Amino acid sequence: MTIVPVALGARSYDVVIEAGLLARAGDHLASLSPGRRMPIVADENVVPHLDTLRASLERAGIASEAIMIPAGEGSKSWATLERLTDRLLELGVERADHVIALGGGVMGDLVGFATAILKRGCGFVQIPTTLLAQVDSSVGGKTGINARAGKNLIGAFHQPKIVLIDPTVLDTLPARELRAGYAEVAKYGLIDDAAFFTWCEEHGPALLAGDAQARVYAIAHSVRAKARIVGEDEFETTGRRALLNLGHTFGHALEAEAGFSDRLLHGEAVAAGCALAFGYSAAHGLCPVQDAVRVAAHWQAVGLPDGLAAAGIAASAERLVDHMRHDKKASGGHVPFLLARGIGQTYLDKQVSLEDVRSFLALQPR
Repeated sequence: MTIVPVALGARSYDVVIEAGLLARAGDHLASLSPGRRMPIVADENVVPHLDTLRASLERAGIASEAIMIPAGEGSKSWATLERLTDRLLELGVERADHVIALGGGVMGDLVGFATAILKRGCGFVQIPTTLLAQVDSSVGGKTGINARAGKNLIGAFHQPKIVLIDPTVLDTLPARELRAGYAEVAKYGLIDDAAFFTWCEEHGPALLAGDAQARVYAIAHSVRAKARIVGEDEFETTGRRALLNLGHTFGHALEAEAGFSDRLLHGEAVAAGCALAFGYSAAHGLCPVQDAVRVAAHWQAVGLPDGLAAAGIAASAERLVDHMRHDKKASGGHVPFLLARGIGQTYLDKQVSLEDVRSFLALQPR
């Protein structure tokens, strides 16, 4: 068992990582709300895991109620949020109760936001079942839903009470979903840990092929990296936490163009976005060209998109830049970009010209 603390004062919590943990989840949750029912919000993709979790809760003396939500990014909507909060209120959820989010990033984002606003805030537990959610979205307290104007524009910071990660659930994850989550793993190396990116180059293919030891190492390393950054800048006020958005400004524009659908998964968009961020940095003399080439080569090696063409995006540069104008991090008419001086040397630039970005994107193969 590996326990990674997320140090946030009164909002601190642990991330517990252990093979087979799902079947023992009740042991870790029994003390949260003694004698109270724990609703579980899940989608049809995780029904086998739901059965394991409910059996574990029952053994620990915890009653549960399953609330099924349609799978996919489309569930991060006002309509689904309304249905979920209405159902939680019907179940009599109180402020001291805890709701379990079982599934990928969509479930975590949706349940986190629902519990942030329900009765002005109640507790929730993250049990992520995708690699992307295990290494990124389940940790840090960013919750929310999408709007017509863009991704995650409606939301709140709301930390979970505990995060339980069972790496063995990844054995049932489709290969495409696993690759998409891997983009968030390698991203930590690109941000400020060049040695970890080298590890990814050496072990990433084995991780994706099923190497259990590589998966556990990558998950624990990624969670520690995110916990450290979140602990330094919980509400993204100093700029430190913004580094976690590497690839996201480009990536969210690609997702918007794809209609926030399964046509382009979030992790795939992040991979393409990271490649574009390094490509833009190299084109402007900010980082060595060979580093941008290295990033693109690694994405190609593991089957992730390394740009617009590989991501299936044919939209004009003007259209993609227009999507960026709706980015939730926009301020004073500027959109902050994460750029790079090299692998492991990401930095935040708040003065990037969108005209320069448009010119760069216009030259990208489609």
